[in-house]
Amino acid sequence: MEVIRRASHAGSWYTDNPRKLEEELDGWLDAAGLPKSSDVRGVIAPHAGYSYSGRAAAYAFGNIDPTNISRVFLLGPSHHYYTPKCALSTATVYKTPIGDLPIDQEVIEELKATGKFELMDLRVDEAEHSMEMHLPYLAKVFKGHQVKVVPILVGALNAESEAKYGKLLAKYIDDPKNFFSVSSDFCHWGTRFNYTHYDNKHGAIHKSIEALDKMGMDIIETGDPDSFKNYLLEFDNTICGRHPISVFLHMTKNCSTKIKIQFLRYEQSSQCKTMRDSSVSYASAAAKADGE
Repeated sequence: MEVIRRASHAGSWYTDNPRKLEEELDGWLDAAGLPKSSDVRGVIAPHAGYSYSGRAAAYAFGNIDPTNISRVFLLGPSHHYYTPKCALSTATVYKTPIGDLPIDQEVIEELKATGKFELMDLRVDEAEHSMEMHLPYLAKVFKGHQVKVVPILVGALNAESEAKYGKLLAKYIDDPKNFFSVSSDFCHWGTRFNYTHYDNKHGAIHKSIEALDKMGMDIIETGDPDSFKNYLLEFDNTICGRHPISVFLHMTKNCSTKIKIQFLRYEQSSQCKTMRDSSVSYASAAAKADGE
């Protein structure tokens, strides 16, 4: 039986006009001008409204060579629904204004059989934007290619659970037909986010935010989940996809393929200059199979 997850944020977070959406995505991808590489096995990309982070996201999705990929795992944080586990979608198809993405039921059943995942109902699925904001880009990049998706909502995991899910999912990286789309924004700064870390040695507030984000990005590039955990414990940077990123780092640590993560773009929604200001940071990375 077909269970459809609607493109619930189309018309608000991004345009629901297919032609306009294609034009926007094409514009951003062209501007990024990145060479497609079959070595790219995954991306870390933002999930804000496209007017804020659409341009930055192109620096992740523009790397993808769709030729040999037949399955995309989505790892997104949960903004509204609390779970200490990871949850699987109960839908059979994800809609986008520019093409639908069928869900890989076979892999969903395989993951269900481990007993480690819970199921999210359609209401939870449609309320969450973290994975949906990746879908139009994926529909665009994989246009004309048969690709299925495996959406995994990553809950508020403790460090032990992050490692457990990372180990469990690691084997999927070793199959080059699989791809991973990891969803995260970076620092949410300002009193409205209850986060105002400021180190004045960097000068302006926005420079301090950038230094803090770049420190986290450098640690993610090392591929070490423990260093990332310690960084978050020390600075509590408001990286909303900290759990999906941590799971992905544990996956790359436990798979046989050597994976190298590299950040290609960093932006802020605005430049904070006073304590009354606020901003959200967006960073895009590609995870490549390293042939060395």
